[in-house]
Amino acid sequence: MELEVDFLKIQATTPDPYQCTLFDEQKKCDIIVAVKRVVASFSIIGCLLMIGVIWLFRKYIFFVQRLILCLSIAALFDSIALMGDMHPDGPWCEFQAWMLSFFDWAVLLWVCCITFNLYYNVIKMKSSEKFEILYHVISWGFPLFISLLPFIGDHYGPAGAWCWINGSGETYWRFFTWFGPLFVIIIIMFAVYSYLTYRLNQRVRTWEGTYDPDVEHSKELLKQDIKPLKAYPFIYLVLSIFPLINRIQNAANPDNPVFGLVLLHAICSPLQGVFNAIAYGLDKETISRLSWPQINNAFKSKFSSKAVIGEYNIDDPSANDDQAPVKDENMEVESKDSPDSEENQEGQWSSVNLQKD
Repeated sequence: MELEVDFLKIQATTPDPYQCTLFDEQKKCDIIVAVKRVVASFSIIGCLLMIGVIWLFRKYIFFVQRLILCLSIAALFDSIALMGDMHPDGPWCEFQAWMLSFFDWAVLLWVCCITFNLYYNVIKMKSSEKFEILYHVISWGFPLFISLLPFIGDHYGPAGAWCWINGSGETYWRFFTWFGPLFVIIIIMFAVYSYLTYRLNQRVRTWEGTYDPDVEHSKELLKQDIKPLKAYPFIYLVLSIFPLINRIQNAANPDNPVFGLVLLHAICSPLQGVFNAIAYGLDKETISRLSWPQINNAFKSKFSSKAVIGEYNIDDPSANDDQAPVKDENMEVESKDSPDSEENQEGQWSSVNLQKD
């Protein structure tokens, strides 16, 4: 009997992973978790679509598409981390918190790498492919470093609709490891894209009055490169505003979270993957390939077997009617792992040669 009573006491004091700890009503937490999962699912679909298109059409042979691939992978895992439940403080909660910190930073830094590559193309008139290894070191190494810092002093824990840097007097950690650097980087991106737009317009004016097919092609590629990205820092800023306001409210009154702010935070945070797919993937060249004939041909090309050149006896033409081709081991060739003639056009993300400026 005493053992049964002790068991019931332990069960009563053990936190339920699905128990609402934010609000008095369980229904509010259920709504937030459901909304967060739905939005994160859209982001996962967007990221998988981007990864699939880059893999299927072999766009990864282009440097800038490899940058977008890394961005999509980081955003995919960031969205997966947001699919979890409201965990109590413990190993699973700390793992989710670390995962979010790591991949949030990885997404941000890969966006910075793409921005720098575009700057290098427009201003320096060169590709920044020589920095590819450095991009990986920075975009994976720095997030690893910054995401490990909160383990010093056990700063990871329940933080609203998911686990992150917990709200018990940890405001400075949140601003030091995320919000402070985030808004500095957003301001820098605004400045960079404004400068790129100015330089592009200036360059277009210098091309007026002359016609050269190469110059016209370069002009169009530059416009296509910058046009969909000009609004991206603004979108990133909008997606970060409500999470920032919610965290400020958490710091000011940690025991009384506002349902509306938490809900907006749960909507905005997982949307990163969706907007990455829109900003970087929905260019005309990619959309034109998303048809069944194009996809079918790409699959056939991707998984095509080795082509065999047949050898026939030309001395006796009549024998060729019944003679099967002879397989010559020395003439067996493998189909090239390269895109078709359309694939060789980098489209929106080509490294533009502007030497004729």
